[in-house]
This record gives sequence, structure tokens and C-alpha cells, in this order.
Amino acid sequence: MSHHHSPPHLVARRSGKAPSSSPPRPPPACCSLPNRARGGKPRARRPAAPFRPAAMAPPAWAVALALAALCLAALAPPAAGFYLPGVAPNDFEKKDPLLVKVNKLTSIKTQLPYSYYSLPFCKPDTIVDSAENLGEVLRGDRIENSPYTFEMREPQMCQIVCKISVGEKEAKLLKEKIEDEYRVNMILDNLPLVVPIQRMDQEDAYFYQLGFHVGAKGKYLGGKDEKYFIHNHLSFIVKYHRDEQRDVSRIVAFEVKPYSVKHEYEGQWNDKKTHLTTCDPHAQRVITSSESPQEVEVGKDIIFTYDVDFKESNIKWASRWDSYLLMTDDQIHWFSIVNSLMIVLFLSGMVAMIMLRTLYRDISKYNQLETQEEAQEETGWKLVHGDVFRPPSNSDLLCVYVGTGVQFFGMLLLTMVFAVLGFLSPSNRGGLMTAMLLLWVFMGLLAGYSSSRLYKLFKGSEWKNIALRTAFTFPGSVFAIFFFLNALIWGQKSSGAVPFTTMFALVLLWFGISVPLVFVGSFLGFKKPTIEDPVKTNKIPRQIPEQACSAVRITCGGGGHT
Repeated sequence: MSHHHSPPHLVARRSGKAPSSSPPRPPPACCSLPNRARGGKPRARRPAAPFRPAAMAPPAWAVALALAALCLAALAPPAAGFYLPGVAPNDFEKKDPLLVKVNKLTSIKTQLPYSYYSLPFCKPDTIVDSAENLGEVLRGDRIENSPYTFEMREPQMCQIVCKISVGEKEAKLLKEKIEDEYRVNMILDNLPLVVPIQRMDQEDAYFYQLGFHVGAKGKYLGGKDEKYFIHNHLSFIVKYHRDEQRDVSRIVAFEVKPYSVKHEYEGQWNDKKTHLTTCDPHAQRVITSSESPQEVEVGKDIIFTYDVDFKESNIKWASRWDSYLLMTDDQIHWFSIVNSLMIVLFLSGMVAMIMLRTLYRDISKYNQLETQEEAQEETGWKLVHGDVFRPPSNSDLLCVYVGTGVQFFGMLLLTMVFAVLGFLSPSNRGGLMTAMLLLWVFMGLLAGYSSSRLYKLFKGSEWKNIALRTAFTFPGSVFAIFFFLNALIWGQKSSGAVPFTTMFALVLLWFGISVPLVFVGSFLGFKKPTIEDPVKTNKIPRQIPEQACSAVRITCGGGGHT
């Protein structure tokens, strides 16, 4: 609050005393009223100069420290860096062994993955499973070694892998997988195998397809019956980026072109030393689909072969995933997703517009001048203000749902943060699912806290009961459905079936970490003071009159599905 003071020289003249010889002091900042002269006119004042902080020279020790840091940075040796969250690059010298690993068989028609060796393919002497994290197991990945071995920057032509005899069981399995359009997935240096497909609109542009098909269906020229053909010859292309200074290479792409070739050989079969007449291992000959294809027939033999060629690329190791991320994935039904999102957004916008119009109309009605009778009568939102914060009939269930929603939101938020920082890169296979599962477990603390806070708002007293229901209602339902579906997948002998050891690990995470954290969060939340309602709730609930059936409006929303 400002106090009005007269200027000092005017006060001296009114009192009859001579003014002081010292220059008059300006009024304090809190009393900044315009000075008035004897005639009452305001006296012009000089505008205040803007505040400028006094320039301070940095201390000598700061200057010396900055100069020392610059000198150290200039003398530091150059280093080869890569992004922290990913997998460290592997440097390969010439003739270093390259081990190709096989993964699950996948299809866009069926959602059941199968192990690579569930089909009669060539097997190594000993099948070794690669170490898999929790996310890889839940995704159905089964990464194993394979008989395909390369040497860095050493091309190989027409290398024999093995020969298999096709019986009734083998022919049935191969035909089923070809009919369902299953693809074979392989891995080299943590890069998945892709098939380059040229675009129709651009000559030099390609897009990648993940994995190659087990085989294809077709008809012979002039034939009527459809036959099944297997891709038994693989032409691999390994692209690498070479470091001229250290004479090492890093793999940046792993491509393949599959062919179906009916191989023939001379003399007796002598494993990998057999001389094939359909291709020469000492001459580079491109095998095309014009060769006689290998049909899947009972009692026939299938010879598996491969080529491998190495091409130098300008793509650096840090950018090798860019082309993989741009490839089209048939499993992602983008049209259905976008269609459903557009419908949801449209319906949400309609509801929001209706609610806003209703609110604006009611608020404008409240702001109008009311008569005495209208002021006593409550309408619109004022009519239910005393019942808005009344606890619902199933308040315990609402608390559980709110706690579960907070747990979901916390998991998604932290997952997005880790993804933005690069910790969930595609090179870390299974990392996304593992991170989401672990974050869900640790977000049980927020679930218990939020559910108990809301439970206390509803005048609840049994916080242990609400914590128990929060810890088991949603996870228990999901686990029951998951166990039932896993049993069905196990019956189909799919690699997507989760082993019992992984099941035990999930139960251990649930009971060992999630449940205790929910109880800790519920205890902490219940110790907090009760949240106060902004308005007082009426003791007697307001009776809502029943509406006629013709007055009930039902809004139906549908989502697109293809």
C-alpha cells in the first residue's frame, strides 16, 4: 500500500523554515507520484535510465582453467565413436570367419512363428542356441547357429551345404509352409537378412523385404496342376565399409537373392566334394530362375547350395540401420491403424465440440443478470455441483483402474524417453519388450500410490485390500489369458510358445518386485493427507428422473478393419 508524501522542499516552505542547502532527495520508489509545483501542474521528470549491471572481469583462475581445457582438447588424439546405447561395432580383417545365424520362420498369413530347424533344412554338427534376453523369448525368436560360414572379403561360388531326402512328412511340412508364405530369417553381425526388391517407379531405388520365402507355387509351361518349389540356392551379398587406415571392414548390409534350382551332379555323391553340373564353384556364374526349378516331391533329393559376394559400400556403420528402418513391413497394417485413429479423433472432436458448446451456453447463462427468483433456482451444472464428488457405487474398482492406468502411463512415458535417448535401438533385439516389461514391474509403486490416494479420498480405510486388488486384478487377468493362449501355441509346436522357465521368471518378477512395490506405494499414499474436495457434497443424493426410451440417444462408433 502506497503512502502519499509531499516533496521535501514543499514541506519546508509550508513550515516557514528555510530549505536545506543540500540538494533535494528524490522520493522513494514506493512513493512515485508526480511532483506538482505551486500552480498544481505536474513537473516534468527525467526518464529513469535502464538498469545496467556493472561489468565484472572474470577472475584470473577462470581464464587459466579455460585456456588449459582448450589446450587439452587440442592435444587430444582423434577417436572413433559410436552411439552409446547400441551394440559395439565388430571390425573384420580379410579372411576372418563370418558366422551366419538362423532365426524363426515367420508369415504374414499366420501369426505363429516356427523354429528354423522345424523344416528339413541343412543342420550343423551341433545346434547351439544363442543367448536370448526376455524380450526375444517373448517375441518367439529362436536364434541358432547354421552351416553357412563365410570368410571376410573372400567370394565363394556354388558351395554345397548338404543333400536331404524328401519323405511324406518332409514334403507335407514344406508344402504347408510354402502355402502359408513363410519366410526364413537369418542374422549376420546382428543385421537381419533382407531381399532387395526394385521399385517400379524408380530404376535405381530398392526397398527391402525381411527374410526370403521358403518357396513358391507355380505351374509348368502348358501344365494345369499347381506345383510347389523350394528355394534351395541362396546368393548372399555382404556389403561392408572399409577403413583404409586400419585395413579393417565393418558389415553394413546383408542381402540375399533366393533361387529354386534342380541341381544335378556327376558320379557318386561325395558330400561337399561332389561335382555339380548345374554350377561351377571355380567360375562366377549367375543362376537365374530360368534353370529347372527344384520341385517338392516325395522320394526326391534336394541339394542346398549358396554363393556369397562382397561389395564395398559408402554407408558407414553408424548409418547401416537407416535402410532397414525404411523398408516396408507387411505385418504393420498401416491403413487399418490410420483409419481407426482418424475415426477415433473425429468422434472425440465431435464429443468435445458438443461439450464445449454446452459449457459455453451454461456459463453465458450464469453470467447474465438474474432476477431474484432465477438466482434462487439452480440450473445446468450448478444443479449437480453438490453430487459431483460423491463416491461412486464401485469406488474400489475405480481406484484399481486408476492405479493401473497410472502404471501404464508411467511405463509408456519412460519407454518413450529411453527410445528418444537411443537405448531402444533396433540393433538391441528384444530390448523394447524387455524394457516395457521391466518398467511395468517397477511402475507398480505409482499404481499403489495413486490407487490408495483416491481410495482415501473416497473415505476408505482398508488400504491393504485396495493394494492387493491393484496388484492382482489386471496382471492376474492378463496372465490367465496369456497362459491359455500359450498352451494353444504350445499345442501347435510353434516357437512362439513361451518356455516354462520364462514363465517362472515372469511370475518371479510379478510376485517378487511388482507386488511389494504396489504395497509400498499404497502405504506411502495412504499416509498422505486426504485430498479435499473443492465443493461440499450433499448428504442426500439428488434424485435423477428416469427418461423415456425415445429420449435416450445412443452414439455408435466403429473402427476400420481390413
